Amino acid sequence: MSDIMTAKELCLWYGSSQALKNVSISIPEKSITALIGPSGCGKSTFLKTLNRMNDLIPEVKITGEVSYKGVNIFDSSVDVCELRREVGMVFQKPNPFPMSIYDNIAYGPRTHGVKSKAKLDEIVERALRDAAIWDEVKDRLKKNALGLSGGQQQRLCIARALAAEPQVLLMDEPTSALDPISTSRIEELALQLKEKYTIIIVTHNMQQAVRISDNTAFFLLGELVEFGETEKLFSQPKEKRTEDYITGRFG
Repeated sequence: MSDIMTAKELCLWYGSSQALKNVSISIPEKSITALIGPSGCGKSTFLKTLNRMNDLIPEVKITGEVSYKGVNIFDSSVDVCELRREVGMVFQKPNPFPMSIYDNIAYGPRTHGVKSKAKLDEIVERALRDAAIWDEVKDRLKKNALGLSGGQQQRLCIARALAAEPQVLLMDEPTSALDPISTSRIEELALQLKEKYTIIIVTHNMQQAVRISDNTAFFLLGELVEFGETEKLFSQPKEKRTEDYITGRFG
């Protein structure tokens, strides 16, 4: 299995405070990589660096590199809009646009120049099917997306990201605002999606990392402490700090 994204010696500062310290990691494609660690340890910052979301924050300074399919994403030749199309993002709280379910999904493709209704219909259906929500919403596509339940809204947001045909899906604690049933739906969905997409998920829930991820990265105070196969990392961690965290001694 080849690696789709690689960070080398990645450092990031917000003003004078350093949030990432020399992070080097390679993410294998078509797999689920979980990022775990206590609050404020750099995992969400790292995730947002992968599609340059941190560019939007003033006073951010980044050194090192992140390559996607072999190209450094900080290179001046990189089209950031195209990068964000290929490396999509799903946030912690579902954030559907205040418009119809159909228009939520068609929004991205329309901005990328898709005009044909037949083509948009096809993209909307495919994305909603891929996000395992088509059967629930197919008869109410013209209804406002804000009328959906929280769990449905989050799957809608996943469908919206999939409509842009990304290669990588970044998920920032996508189930932390959801009930257990919706959480398990999203977890099942992630397991189905990894056949087509690479998923990188930040989670506070270690059981979730164990249940769905192939590989896990443990972050602490801006450092990547340990990265490896999820099963091995949880059963035989190499680092004392990893063991202390996963056995609940701190965090």
